Amino acid sequence: MDTVQVRLIRTGERARCMRVLARHHYLGALQPVGEQLIYVAVGPNGGWRAVLIFCAAAKHLRYRERWIGWTNEQRRRRLALVANNARFLILPGYAVPNLATRVLRLTLDRLSADWQQRYGHPLAVVETFVDPEQFQGTVYRAGGWEELGQTGGWGRVGRDYYVRHDRPKRLFVRELCRRARRGLQAEHLKRDWASVEARVAPRCTYKARAIRSLVEHLKAVPDFRGRIQSYPLWSLLALVGLAYLCGAPRGQKDLAKFAKSLSQGQRRALGIRRHPRRRECPAPSQPTFCRLLQAVDAAQVEKAIVAFQRQVRGPAPKEDIVAIDGKAAKRSGGEQLLTAVAVPSLHYLGSAPVPVDKTNEIPVARQLFRRLDLEDRLVGLDALHTQVETACALAQEVGADYMLTVKDNQKGIRRTVRTLCAATPAAFSPSADHPHDGLERGAQPGTTGTPADSHAAGDPRASLLSARRAGGATVPPHRPP
Repeated sequence: MDTVQVRLIRTGERARCMRVLARHHYLGALQPVGEQLIYVAVGPNGGWRAVLIFCAAAKHLRYRERWIGWTNEQRRRRLALVANNARFLILPGYAVPNLATRVLRLTLDRLSADWQQRYGHPLAVVETFVDPEQFQGTVYRAGGWEELGQTGGWGRVGRDYYVRHDRPKRLFVRELCRRARRGLQAEHLKRDWASVEARVAPRCTYKARAIRSLVEHLKAVPDFRGRIQSYPLWSLLALVGLAYLCGAPRGQKDLAKFAKSLSQGQRRALGIRRHPRRRECPAPSQPTFCRLLQAVDAAQVEKAIVAFQRQVRGPAPKEDIVAIDGKAAKRSGGEQLLTAVAVPSLHYLGSAPVPVDKTNEIPVARQLFRRLDLEDRLVGLDALHTQVETACALAQEVGADYMLTVKDNQKGIRRTVRTLCAATPAAFSPSADHPHDGLERGAQPGTTGTPADSHAAGDPRASLLSARRAGGATVPPHRPP
């Protein structure tokens, strides 16, 4: 027994495994579903001693879900981290004491690594079923498996079809790594597990009432199409909004795929009209979304979204900083979108498209200021917008305070900052506090060196230049660093 080894089956051995199981296992052969690995235990002469099959876990088990403690949505997205030991056979003539326990331990020692190599992700938990009329589960108990209870006596005979066989099985489970259950129920998976969730298509979990609330706000967007359509404009816009809320990709093909995943009840809540012959609500196709995204009035959509957000979350707190930044959308050909967000509440305030040339972001930002309610709010922008005209637009036109970033390549502004810091250190202090500045986080300027000295060293990272309105001019604010 000490020389027994466990290995994966080789090419051409699968048929032999099924023949062995059909002949000697009380359940017969098996056609594993989903991700799967088949092992054999061999003796010193290479002869087979045991056969084990691990495959996709059961879709839903009441006691397993209670034991792990995850939600239904977490189970749907993370079930691939659980594997089922569907078959375990010790061949006749080799049932010696402790052989099964040793074979099972050797298999579990390598199972997660083999799964990682084959499918690109490890395993967290294994499960198995034991027929109480045939066995007691002694081997699994000796291997550290935990019995959770009995199944309901249903068996799966198709992809989504189950029949009752009235032979409940005893459910055993085992963690393959420390604190596996805690990891499976966490809000975010560990890094080496996260790829599992990324492969699962997002699903809309919103109820009809919440969907109808979103639709009512989007009905304010005027329809650019003339005649009555099978898909009202607000239905299509709500579909795009649901895809965003559910974390689904939002390309034209992705939106069509997401729409197909919605239930008939969800489609009715969206306002999609029934097909006259099939009597069901169809799903919009890719060309439908293509026409929508090309011609819809973006300003009206933004207005409806902000109104819906205000109803759900209330207005953005006035004490929040308004962060404005431009990012390139995926597969957009380089076109940027300048977006304003309240921090830390993350309220969406508005956005504006920016042409491919990034220098055009500056006038677009000034136009965006006039559309937003920025009075008496602090607005933060990156170094691209550190210009007199932008500061004047914020302070004098819309009545906002500003916080602008200064970098080393803006030599004239940096000289001004150093001069102001040296002249009025108590009234004006750069806010970038890191070891190269000579300032400890939270310390007052001048305690470990003057700000002018610290920034004269030429720190490559940004410092912040803030100003407050005062009689139409900009003066240094009295803010703590």
